[in-house]
Amino acid sequence: LASPETSVSVSAHSAAIGLAKAPGSSGPWEKFCFGLDTSALQERLFVSEENVDGLLGAVLCPSFCSQSALESQPLIEVLDVTEDRIQIRLK
Repeated sequence: LASPETSVSVSAHSAAIGLAKAPGSSGPWEKFCFGLDTSALQERLFVSEENVDGLLGAVLCPSFCSQSALESQPLIEVLDVTEDRIQIRLK
């Protein structure tokens, strides 16, 4: 993390934390953890094609599915993500 670019905004009903990657760090973040202390952290995934595909794959085809069933799974593409919605396309 690049600490000078990190920001915190707190209001009566919410809080937002802005994080910035350190110079030289590249690629999308896959997940983050949050909580009151390190013994009670919760994990959340960032919205990406890979994370959406993995989540839907686990829901649509549990671990007992055959390889041919996995190969016939739809291709999932994340088109747009906003605060209010996520738009995905299934092929």
